[in-house]
Amino acid sequence: MNANSLVENRGYIVKVGDKAPDFEMDLIDGSKAKLSDYIGKVVMLQFTASWCSVCRKEMPIIEEEIWKTNKNKDFILIGIDRDEPLGVVIDFAKKMGITYPLALDPGADIFGLYADKQSGITRNVIIDKNGKITFLTRLYEREEFDEMKQAIIKLLAE
Repeated sequence: MNANSLVENRGYIVKVGDKAPDFEMDLIDGSKAKLSDYIGKVVMLQFTASWCSVCRKEMPIIEEEIWKTNKNKDFILIGIDRDEPLGVVIDFAKKMGITYPLALDPGADIFGLYADKQSGITRNVIIDKNGKITFLTRLYEREEFDEMKQAIIKLLAE
């Protein structure tokens, strides 16, 4: 992949319409899950880390505007923390007031299924009930965030 296509794709190696790469993850509550366990639900993957200032800005908005309004629907939201130990991630969730599930991503291996590992975090991937990627964000920009919220609402109505 050349540098121009990385910029054009904002570092993503997947695109809208692709089947979301499956993976297993360890959640911070000690449970394990696979992305494919959530077929039949709308899924939002939020790639994050405690050291990411944009993530810290976006997470409370995700909590309030997306998680709290959709958590009792056919919706799952998982924050995937890039390469930090369990204790750090638990403290991060508490400090941020996050109630949605967080998963560990040692070595950024899950991140690497979706984006070039050299590219930055703060990105969201929206996956439909059939496991296809329908929306990709990078950084936090209010207009794009609102488009993503509308995409989730539309997918949940299907």
